[in-house]
This record gives sequence, structure tokens and C-alpha cells, in this order.
Amino acid sequence: MPPSAPEQPVRGFCHASVLLDGAVEALIHDADGIYLDGTFGRGGHSRAILERLGPAGQLLAIDRDPQAIAEAGTITDPRFAIERGEFARLDEIAEHRGLHGRLSGVLLDVGVSSPQLDDPERGFSFLRDGPLDMRMDPEHGESAADFLARASESEIVRVFKSYGEERFARRLTRAILARRVERPFERTADLAEVVKAAHPAWEKGKHPATRVFQALRIQVNGELDQLDAALDAALEALAPGGHLVVISFHSLEDRRVKRFIRDHVRGDTDLPRGIPVRDDQLKRRLESLGKARRPSAEEVQENPRARSAVMRVARKRY
Repeated sequence: MPPSAPEQPVRGFCHASVLLDGAVEALIHDADGIYLDGTFGRGGHSRAILERLGPAGQLLAIDRDPQAIAEAGTITDPRFAIERGEFARLDEIAEHRGLHGRLSGVLLDVGVSSPQLDDPERGFSFLRDGPLDMRMDPEHGESAADFLARASESEIVRVFKSYGEERFARRLTRAILARRVERPFERTADLAEVVKAAHPAWEKGKHPATRVFQALRIQVNGELDQLDAALDAALEALAPGGHLVVISFHSLEDRRVKRFIRDHVRGDTDLPRGIPVRDDQLKRRLESLGKARRPSAEEVQENPRARSAVMRVARKRY
């Protein structure tokens, strides 16, 4: 079996893959199968998958972050390939490589990687001052600073409520708009301080800007729409019997994953009552493999960012 390269940090920022062993164990059911890691990140899951694959196994990874693509270049294993792009397009990417409908498993780790959070220049964190960017692909799209500079009050309120579940969305938005008149927001620390000063009820153990930063990140990267599209794409790209493994990090994501699996496990429930139908006519395309799984206390102690992770696993029936 060709060895995979040892994990290397990018620009000095290390990343610990969450639920590493459990995810790989749930994903791989055929060592010579073809697998897809839809969120390469810094390669923790991909490297672990390669260690478990046989000589005929293959792994295709996807990421839209140019730093992730650069990190993937350190893997010299001939069974490995990576494409730059959004994971919502994983079915197109698989089809381009002749793998559509042939994948033995798809892994989606839907979190922001630690190097992205820890690098001030990426603008994801309120704890480290840097440009207010937050784009996973910094070469495309609208930054958080651009959004706050042009968005209306109603749009900002909607984003804070919908994506951050922020109770004081309107109050915080008005504080942001009042400051925006003086000068635009360009730095993470600047925005965090304005939110901190305006927030009337701090949650214990949580920075008052946490929900605002989460909401902006989801808005800038279209994360929930990306996830919905990726789930649909994964179902089509999988071969019958293929495994879908999804790790999410907050309730907005996990609710979508849970609903997606539940709906495809139940199948077509809109049929009129009393009509006799065969099981295969219900279009039950997924089978749930166990209950939702969470990291152990030991993993959370070693990696506190794992504490909110939830993993769900399903098998494609047809």
C-alpha cells in the first residue's frame, strides 16, 4: 500500500480532524472502493481514509480553499486526487472523472477548519484581529466587510436571526448601521467591539459576537445552501450500498442533515391513505446506520472545538 504523506500544518496552523476514527470506520465498507472526501480541509480525514484503503482503492477530495489545495499537494499517494471547487458540485466533479453513481462512500465534514479560524488574515475569528473577510475561497465572492457595507437593515437582521439565531439581531444591526455611517467595517476586532458594546445579555462562557460572526460566515459562504445541494448531489453520486457520512457543527446544519436522511428513509409519504403499494414504490433511497454520534469526552478534552460535532451515517439503498 503506498504511504500517504505525514500531516503538515499550513502556515503554522494545525488542524485536528473531528471524529476521525469513527468517521473513517463508518465510511469505509470496501477497502478497494472509490471514496470522496467532500471537504478536504487540511487532510486529516483523507489521510486516514488512505491508510484504510487497499491497493485498488481510490480517494477523490474536494475543497474550495486554495490553502487546502496547496496542502493536498503534499500527498503523493497515487490513489489520491483532489479537485478545487464547492462540495455542492460533487456530483458534477464525480461525473467529470467518470465516478458518478460509482462512489462507495461520501464524507462531508461541514465545519470551518482550525487553520481558517486561527489565521487572522482569513477574518473568521473575533478573537484575533484581521481583515473582515470570512470567505472560504478568498479569491471569489463577497467578503463579510463588503456585505456589511452594502446590506440593508432588514437584510442584516434576517442574516443574524436566521443564521446566528441571535435574539438581539435588530439591536445589534442598528448599532452596526450607526457606526457604518462614520466609517466602514474593515477589521474583525472592530466589529467584535461594536457588537460587544451593543449586546445587552452575554451568554456565560460565550463571546457576545459569537452568533454574529457565525451568521456572517454562513451568509458569505452560502453554507446552508451548499449543504443542501451537497446532500442531494451525494445521494446521486453514490453507488447502491454506498455510505454517506456527515459531520456538522451547529444545529442549523444538523437539522438539515437529520431531515434529509429521515425523508429518504421514509420515502414517499404523500401517497393517499389506503392505497396498497409495494415497499420499492415508496422510494426509500436511504437506510439510517445507527443514531447520531458525538465525540467522546476524551476527544473534547483534547480538542474543545469538537464539543458541538454531530455525525450521522446512512447507506444508499438504490
